[in-house]
Amino acid sequence: MSGVTGWSRLALLALRRDRVTLPAWVLGMSVFLAATTAMFDTSYADHPELLEPDTRIVVENPGMRVLGLVTGPSVGGYALHRDALVLAVLAAMMGILAVVRHTRQAEELGRSELVAAGATGRYASLAAAVVVALVAEVALAVGLGTALLVAGQPVAGSFVGGASIALVGMVFTGVAAVTAQLASTTRGATGAAAAVLGVSFALAALGNMVGTVDSAALRVTSAWPAWVSPIGWGQQMRPFADDLWWPLGLAAGATAVLVTLAGVLAARRDVGRGMWPEQPGAGRAGPTLVRPAGLVWRLQRGPLLGWAVGLLGTGLIFGALSERIGGLEGAATQWYESFGGATDLLGAYWASMLQIAGTAVAIYVVALLLRLRHDEAGGVLEPVLGTAVTRLRWLGAYAVNAVVGATLLMLLFATAMVVAGGQALGGTRALARELAGAALVQLPAIAVLGAAVVVVVTVLPRWATGVAWGLVVLCVFVGPMFGPSLGLPSWVVDLSPFSHVPNAPAVDISQGPLLGLGLVAALLAAAGVVVLRRRNLVLPA
Repeated sequence: MSGVTGWSRLALLALRRDRVTLPAWVLGMSVFLAATTAMFDTSYADHPELLEPDTRIVVENPGMRVLGLVTGPSVGGYALHRDALVLAVLAAMMGILAVVRHTRQAEELGRSELVAAGATGRYASLAAAVVVALVAEVALAVGLGTALLVAGQPVAGSFVGGASIALVGMVFTGVAAVTAQLASTTRGATGAAAAVLGVSFALAALGNMVGTVDSAALRVTSAWPAWVSPIGWGQQMRPFADDLWWPLGLAAGATAVLVTLAGVLAARRDVGRGMWPEQPGAGRAGPTLVRPAGLVWRLQRGPLLGWAVGLLGTGLIFGALSERIGGLEGAATQWYESFGGATDLLGAYWASMLQIAGTAVAIYVVALLLRLRHDEAGGVLEPVLGTAVTRLRWLGAYAVNAVVGATLLMLLFATAMVVAGGQALGGTRALARELAGAALVQLPAIAVLGAAVVVVVTVLPRWATGVAWGLVVLCVFVGPMFGPSLGLPSWVVDLSPFSHVPNAPAVDISQGPLLGLGLVAALLAAAGVVVLRRRNLVLPA
């Protein structure tokens, strides 16, 4: 019996378990890309004279280059500049979640022990998980390529574009295979892979922001940081311009190395344990750990630290580039007008960066609150409720940690921008007060999204994960970063809570929208509490 004996049957079992989840990921991303590209195609067909000026606006604006690399005036390239970053992150998360679900989570729940009792090799589960994830990424590449083709784009550019996004997911399939061997828990493996994804985004964004603009201001050549990032590799394929396939070789090589490393690590650890040493706990719990909020804090402090490192680095980068934004003029400033930049360009830049940070922190809050579902289905909740802890205290523990964590992360990001931006512009005291207040106004919108997740977890527990992440995607795409650019009606843009956040510090902070968001968050949270107290819990048998 070889080390991978039985991998094909395990792969079929994994495909059966993911028969709804993976097709939903692929179909959702493909439909979205087809719809947005068709919308851009129709818009520029009516006004073809605007394509070059619009491309030039993006090229000349380092802040907009955070979203992606610009390779020339084309409808497909323009659509991918707007959509590719979010789609690449989703493709990476699809690969990470699939691999972790069929490796680390299977060990955590005891399924691997049951499988290992049969005729299966030591690496069979790992091989099956990687193959399933890679098959999903290939399907995604074909789906996205077909979506661009259906939207009227050239054949070569369409499939290069699809591959450029799936490339990112392919590499992070390998990353997740490694983190599943390092960490002892599903939470740790997913968090470590997500931290690598955050670093990858920061490197690609930095490489594009400090890249070189050509003489016609229609194309950007990335600086070296983009070349050490899988997201950067995907962008270097330059769909609808050069249509390069060779960066796919970099991704294939990196994935092969990572999967091989995962196999080596798998041979050197015990089943159910990770390579990272587990620290023995104290003989007696501290006064905070015996309380629900303290327990949740203890369980989520690792992921919080990872998010803090990522936002700290990103804040330092964005802050250091503040000086470049202050020198922009002409058409390159148009994007900032939507953030109140008509009179305060630098303030509009900070407002846009804080919007991005607020979205990232909202993702952290959603991931934390989805642990409610994990506790309920995984059996953690049953012994907790067997003590004097009520359902309301259990829910409140997560809510308190979500609020505290979101506040700390937003203030950390603002502080990093102040430190780096203050060095570039001179003076930090006034800037610190300004950006701290601007960072905190993001919290009501984050609270609305978090409260909506509480409702989803209590009303639709079986579908909570998919629906919650669907809400995140909806809020991002129809929100202020993408909604106006996509030409969505104002009432659709207003569906995102982030559309109601004042664009401070470019504009004054008005209390009305913040109070409205706070009221909506309170009503949603109250609805979640009522449902949780009335319904039966779904506990493991």
